[in-house]
Amino acid sequence: MNKPEAPDSQPDEPAAEGLDYALDGQIGFVIRRAHQRTTAIFQEHFPDLTPTQWAVLAKLHETGPLSQNLVGRMTAMDAATMQGVVRRLMERDLVTRTSDPNDRRRLTLCLTQLGRETVAGHAEKALAVSRETLSPLSPRERETLLKLLLRLT
Repeated sequence: MNKPEAPDSQPDEPAAEGLDYALDGQIGFVIRRAHQRTTAIFQEHFPDLTPTQWAVLAKLHETGPLSQNLVGRMTAMDAATMQGVVRRLMERDLVTRTSDPNDRRRLTLCLTQLGRETVAGHAEKALAVSRETLSPLSPRERETLLKLLLRLT
């Protein structure tokens, strides 16, 4: 009995001629693969935090208290994602959220003592994630890559 072909297998159709497109050379695909690599490395070093949670903690450590909206913009998170991240950080007593006395709609985020200790205890690991992610590159290539990517953002 003949084995049926996979539904996406079409051996009788030639590859598209004249199509100058290879997925492996497309910026979105390459960036997604690089993101997958750095996320896997991050998870090895940070089994207790997500990259988005770390981003909020690190940004608050860097800047001090900020509105939730501004932290979301500074860490490239939409409002719904930010809401979930902040809720989980509050549940772990890493951040507090208070209403601004001048504008009750504005919510201000602040690191707790445990949040400050967490950032201090994880900072070297965060640097290690970047070092490991960029390890296949020379120091000059690392610098160039970061400069070029920053131009795209």
